[in-house]
Amino acid sequence: MFKSLDNWLENRRIKAMDFTVEQWESAIADWAVMERYQGSERDNLREMSFHFLARKGITPGGEFEFTDAMCLKLATMACVPVLHLGLDWYDHCQTIILYEGDFIANHPYQSEDGVVHAEGRGLSGEAWQRGPLILSWESILETGAHARHGKASNVVIHEFAHKLDMLRDGANGAPPMHPDMKPGEWHDIFTATFQRLENDWQHNKHLPLDEYALTNPAEFFAVCSETFFESPTMMKKKMPEIYRLLCQFYRQEPA
Repeated sequence: MFKSLDNWLENRRIKAMDFTVEQWESAIADWAVMERYQGSERDNLREMSFHFLARKGITPGGEFEFTDAMCLKLATMACVPVLHLGLDWYDHCQTIILYEGDFIANHPYQSEDGVVHAEGRGLSGEAWQRGPLILSWESILETGAHARHGKASNVVIHEFAHKLDMLRDGANGAPPMHPDMKPGEWHDIFTATFQRLENDWQHNKHLPLDEYALTNPAEFFAVCSETFFESPTMMKKKMPEIYRLLCQFYRQEPA
């Protein structure tokens, strides 16, 4: 009964938003990843993005004034990872705060020289365990297979990957496994790959993904996720075992 009422209210909100197919297509036209989704998948992704906006609250950070087109693009980027998982995987995330540019985190941080700074640093995105997800629109625009120092970047997918990761024992690089997946295999392959890339980085070797991935296991999973969707062919070639596991988790084969 209550589920039916929720669905009815959600569909009313979607009808009130009055988004059209043309509006959605225009909003996502410059995102190269969308070329991969055609036919029924594209239709399902469009409908999911409308439901996303009906369920979530997008609020401005500071005095930033965003548009419907921005919201449609953000929603679509967020929905791509859960296209074959379902929007319920984001039920624990209700609010997205959207800033125009980088925002100052309200918690201290330690820089590479070991100094702890009382004032937070500028961030392009942040996902809280029990709280909102925060994004920078300027960073969303810097999306693509070679957008970050020649490496893949998508801050929306990155931060929502953190939210998926947090569903199981907090942000540790190990999201909930599907019944046909082996948690031990995930741990072993992700750990071995992390260590191999960390060794490569220390020896000034080229990395297939942004070095920020080596911050910790949670960031490794998030950066691998954005790379998986933005540069899947490269990942399949350079990190085949990670690619295989992400195919199993996201239920997609983008390459």
